Amino acid sequence: MRATSGTIDPGEIGRFAAQAESWWDSEGSFRTLHRINPTRVRFIRQQLTAHFRRDPSSLRPFDGLTLLDIGCGGGLVAEPMARLGFTVTGIDPGAEAIDAARAHAKAMGLAIEYRVTGPEAIAEAGKSFDTVLALEVIEHVADPGDFFAAVSVLVRSGGAFIGATLNRTPRSFALAIVGAEYLFRWLPPGTHDWRKFLRPSEFVLGLRRNGFVATQLTGLIYDLPRAEWSLSPDLRVNYMVAAVRR
Repeated sequence: MRATSGTIDPGEIGRFAAQAESWWDSEGSFRTLHRINPTRVRFIRQQLTAHFRRDPSSLRPFDGLTLLDIGCGGGLVAEPMARLGFTVTGIDPGAEAIDAARAHAKAMGLAIEYRVTGPEAIAEAGKSFDTVLALEVIEHVADPGDFFAAVSVLVRSGGAFIGATLNRTPRSFALAIVGAEYLFRWLPPGTHDWRKFLRPSEFVLGLRRNGFVATQLTGLIYDLPRAEWSLSPDLRVNYMVAAVRR
């Protein structure tokens, strides 16, 4: 990991390092990610089985394909991707998160390669993957432009990218910052900087400038009475983007 990396923000690393022991505690600091994870994984599975023309009824539809999970944290998405057949590499600039991910994968009997690094270092090494994921990552990087440039190298031609982040709207400030961090305490205060959120148009433009075509854009909404996340046309707070590299 280069100290001068345009994607890695040291302040963000320190913030997540302080919570590293909670990665696999479904009622801890990362409980929101645990709640949202089943919906995100279903979306990823649907998009990628269609793109790679794999059998959606298969237990391991992605055997033979490679996947890079950028900002993998403790491995909450890397593990289900490995169970679906992908050969998974997970990267994160936080050593504490990678330690938690390695320990949990070992306990689960999963062969996942975890590395303490950023996307630029992997790109500079000439690595490319069939699929790259960046879930709840872009809002924490130092320079989104550098991030998109690195991703364009990491996804092979014809491969797929899926990202998830938060929109920069008054509603996202009210719900994701004021509500989630300060009222309900779902996340530690200071987890997000609203000014770093990207509008969907900005996200899609960043991808387009680096050789991608967006194929799907969907919102994620939380039903408070049912305590469930679901996909929605509403992009005002959380959303996901699927894209293909030309």
